[in-house]
Amino acid sequence: MWCLPSVRPNVSEMFFKSPMLKPTARFSSTSSPYLPPSFSVAPMMDWTDNHYRTLARLITKHAWLYTEMIAAETLVHQQTNLDRFLAFSPQQHPIVLQLGGSNVENLAKAAKLSDAYGYDEINLNCGCPSPKVAGHGCFGVSLMLKPKLVGEAMSAIAANTNVPVTVKCRIGVDNHDSYDELCDFIYKVSTLSPTRHFIVHSRKALLGGISPADNRRIPPLKYEYYYALVRDFPDLRFTINGGITSVSKVNAALKEGAHGVMVGRAAYNNPWQTLGHVDTAVYGVPSSGLTRRQVLEQYQVYGDSVLGTHGNGRPNVRDLVKPLLNLFHSENANSLWKRRADAAFKECRSVGSLLEESLRAIPDCVLDSPISGSPESGDEDVFADVHNVLPPPYEAGEEIILCA
Repeated sequence: MWCLPSVRPNVSEMFFKSPMLKPTARFSSTSSPYLPPSFSVAPMMDWTDNHYRTLARLITKHAWLYTEMIAAETLVHQQTNLDRFLAFSPQQHPIVLQLGGSNVENLAKAAKLSDAYGYDEINLNCGCPSPKVAGHGCFGVSLMLKPKLVGEAMSAIAANTNVPVTVKCRIGVDNHDSYDELCDFIYKVSTLSPTRHFIVHSRKALLGGISPADNRRIPPLKYEYYYALVRDFPDLRFTINGGITSVSKVNAALKEGAHGVMVGRAAYNNPWQTLGHVDTAVYGVPSSGLTRRQVLEQYQVYGDSVLGTHGNGRPNVRDLVKPLLNLFHSENANSLWKRRADAAFKECRSVGSLLEESLRAIPDCVLDSPISGSPESGDEDVFADVHNVLPPPYEAGEEIILCA
């Protein structure tokens, strides 16, 4: 049976952050009150919105969360409506704002506009291969072909915020996919700006019209490029991304020397089993002990408090329930719960009523069991041989040094 919480928390304290209230202390890479970004959830368009991040933070207290990519131009042109794009609850810390764009002036303005919201880092998207992004005026992964511009952009962003700035990139673009070309990009950007942390998707991007989904599947993973960067740039920090679909793979990557690991779709498609093990298996801290029923009760309070707050009926019940639809991934009753939820969208006008209607499909033993046991094994050796296939060490050529 579905039960509402007997005492409702103070919704305003739990889920709203005044956009004009600056934090009492800003955080730097050397004085962060948070555990390090050993595990982070990748920025994913249409997925890692405020609703998903609220759910994720209920399950894991220590994973670093990223926003969806927000175009700098959007913030510049929506200055009277910034809450819609930038507001988040204090519970979502540590959280990183990902910006997209190539206009240095607009990126600087966007960083300044976001500063009042208190993000813990600002990241520039240099890795998205979507034709809507990469093919639209040197945006996304196309920026990897213009490292000098990226360096200037990162300096401009850093000059307008007090938090660390980072870059998310691929290992190459089309035929520009040699290890030395990747190193040239890293060298130039880090030399021309304060950027000291790169999140590296270990596939190159193909811009010949293939879909973003194919760009996550067709180009082969080259984890050896990532580990070579760790070797060749000891003063920088690197997070590995791409093809890592379980907590056991996360720990395998960390065991071989990765500074941090970013997980994307696995954290969205199976949040309970993926995020539920992060705090204990990656960070070595006690689990919150929450059950899925307790997570849903807290999420319901959030969901019903924000219904329609953006105007025009958005977010609606469907928007708010979307992140919940994978919470019972691999459970026997998962398909039935999804069918009941889909049917309930037609009648239910609140998150609470939809959950009450649909969760009858889920056995109490599933709803009331906390995350338990160890993450699934079987991926412990995925990086075991990576150090045997590293490319030769990088040495910046004189022309690279002069160019930088």
